Amino acid sequence: MIGIFDSGLGGLTVVRTMMKQLPEYDIVYFGDTARTPYGSKSRETVIGYSFENTEFLIKMGAKLIIIACNTASSVATHKLSEKYNLPIFEVITPAIENALSATRNHKIGVIGTRATINSNIYEQKIMEKKPEAHVYSNACPLLVPLVEEGWLSKPETRMIVKKYLHPLKGKQIDTLILGCTHYPLLKDIIQHKIGKQVKIIDSSISIASQIKSYIQNSPEIDLSLSKKGKSKFYVSDITDQFKLTAQKILKQKIHLEHVIQ
Repeated sequence: MIGIFDSGLGGLTVVRTMMKQLPEYDIVYFGDTARTPYGSKSRETVIGYSFENTEFLIKMGAKLIIIACNTASSVATHKLSEKYNLPIFEVITPAIENALSATRNHKIGVIGTRATINSNIYEQKIMEKKPEAHVYSNACPLLVPLVEEGWLSKPETRMIVKKYLHPLKGKQIDTLILGCTHYPLLKDIIQHKIGKQVKIIDSSISIASQIKSYIQNSPEIDLSLSKKGKSKFYVSDITDQFKLTAQKILKQKIHLEHVIQ
């Protein structure tokens, strides 16, 4: 199985894209809804959660892990790769590669949680690949709670998105990375507020494309992955709102199983 974890329901945007690009592969998803958001937690806490989440997915049969959380990707990827002898992917690198391919003026914006933005991971990786680039980042701490509450089209959400994007509009960016897998659920609002001339980089699409290419070029990994087109969904806390929003994201009814981390 392909194992995917996130702090909440944002990682379901990765599941949705994976279902489209690799429909025959089985997926096991874990959303740490009892401890969301990760973006306001310390580095050490997020790393600890990431170890627990990975252990759970491996126990459920995962042979490949996707960290569908930018915060966890920014602080825990190296630690997980050191410990586990299986492919581990994060959502930051493929989004950066797509952004660098898309930009024309080398001015790239990034929005994410406080933890992701404070880690400077996007700036570091972009500058390593393109030293002449200019990276402008802004933390958007209210967006994850708004998405988790299902406030995807509320006037308040539009107002907050506009306020968060305002500092980036004056920087003449031509590319904007959605540095959180919750944010694709607000992509239409973000595109409208930042302007149609700015290319939006959706990390859920970027990572799904990377995984598809990796599997196609790794026959031994492909053989280890079950292919019945089935998906299982586990969460550390079940709420009616999470279930409702999750089904809107995936456009289908799903069964959520409660596990205690």
